[in-house]
Amino acid sequence: MRNPKLEKLKEEWLVEVTIDQIQEAMDKGDLTAKELVLLYLDRIATYNKAGIGVNAVLEVNPDALQIAEALDQERKVSGPRGALHGVPVLLKDNIDTGDKLHTSAGSLALKDSYAYEDAFITQQLREAGAIILGKANMTEWANFMAENMPTGYSSRGGQVLNPYGPGKFEVGGSSAGSGAAIAANFAAVAIGTETSGSILSPASRNSLVGIKPTIGLVSRTGIIPIAHTQDTAGPMTRTVKDAAILLNVLAVPDESDSVTLKNSVNYDYTEFLVEDGLKGKRIGVATEVFQYLSEEEKARMEEAVAVLKDLGATVIDSVTIPSSKEKWDYNVLVYEFKTDLNAYLRNVDPTLGIRSLADVIRFNEENAEQTLKYGQKIMLEAEQTSGTLTEPEYLTSLEQDQYLSTEQGIDAALEEHDLDAIVFPNNFGAGIPAKAGYPSVTVPAGYSSDNGPVGITFTGTAFSEPALIQMAYAFEQKTKLRVPPNLNI
Repeated sequence: MRNPKLEKLKEEWLVEVTIDQIQEAMDKGDLTAKELVLLYLDRIATYNKAGIGVNAVLEVNPDALQIAEALDQERKVSGPRGALHGVPVLLKDNIDTGDKLHTSAGSLALKDSYAYEDAFITQQLREAGAIILGKANMTEWANFMAENMPTGYSSRGGQVLNPYGPGKFEVGGSSAGSGAAIAANFAAVAIGTETSGSILSPASRNSLVGIKPTIGLVSRTGIIPIAHTQDTAGPMTRTVKDAAILLNVLAVPDESDSVTLKNSVNYDYTEFLVEDGLKGKRIGVATEVFQYLSEEEKARMEEAVAVLKDLGATVIDSVTIPSSKEKWDYNVLVYEFKTDLNAYLRNVDPTLGIRSLADVIRFNEENAEQTLKYGQKIMLEAEQTSGTLTEPEYLTSLEQDQYLSTEQGIDAALEEHDLDAIVFPNNFGAGIPAKAGYPSVTVPAGYSSDNGPVGITFTGTAFSEPALIQMAYAFEQKTKLRVPPNLNI
């Protein structure tokens, strides 16, 4: 017999529920954290593998219910710790958890790997009262393994599907599971990671809000890396407010990650949730990338730009980033991958026999039928580097990336037109700000019948998250375009 209270909540309340609504229900005594975990587990059981098989969740935390019960008791005795008290969160499978969950980056080579301790951001979430509900599937090795690997595929977890059009619409990657899971309402919020588009892509493709923070705002300690120059974690949620709440918990300096020590700001990002956040802003539209959109997607973006104008923004069309036509390379990622991954792997369980990139490559070759469906060309290329970051090719590319993405890139375009932000569709403008380490916020901008959800992405200079959140929130509140996918097809 099913619990009638949970059945009622599942039918009338769970889908699209926000953090504020969760806290209100818990404060009134209408809901407990344990009940909420049960509701999400039921939804995962119904739609993750069965039905359309979104395949977004790799595994669930066996201790989630008991953690929820403890937090329920704490709420009764001393009240909630804050906005995330009792809120279930999914983590991308490259973020360490020092518990009974594995951390594998979607790889069979690490399928039995348990982290010895939490990543810094995992610790911050737990201290805020969040419940780590489980790990989300992802593009294997954050899509830095093979050239032709589909977004959302991993040898450990299989293919993540876009809940808006399973098998029809691209799910986006590499934080594919985080995106598809939150779109499908498998948890309240999720954490993704990005090196170049890996939060913005699945967020926009799954009609979500995604924040790719400035490099240095969020700790990278305990996250399986690609490249320290560009890696960051960030929120993936259904609303801008939920993303701001999550960013408050993540944006904490970490003594173990020196780049975060340049983060001297201490914002409450929810203070920037103002409905007139676009009034008086100057926004440039990167229309040169519209050529990559379908006609329907172009129409959604044109409608979105019209909203910006209606809300009081001055819009400058056809803004071009000066360096956009330069010949870019990915040498920084290729060289840093070996160095950074080897540093991470030396701290995994030695009995697994995976202590270096070379070990991963060897494991894949020995288990090729299961692991090399798309090959490992990028890994092989990275392994050919010295791993010491002294090569002239790397140092030249690093200097070029920094200069062309900032002084001759985002900052140049912002300064030329006196802009507060540049707007792109989906993640089509993710590459240059990724190299600069600059922030972006994407928000649902509607849907097309040919390619599915469309997102509008606001990009700014370093540590401009407050302004970007203002603009994203104003757009969201005016349009409220997100609708949940129909999983009962």
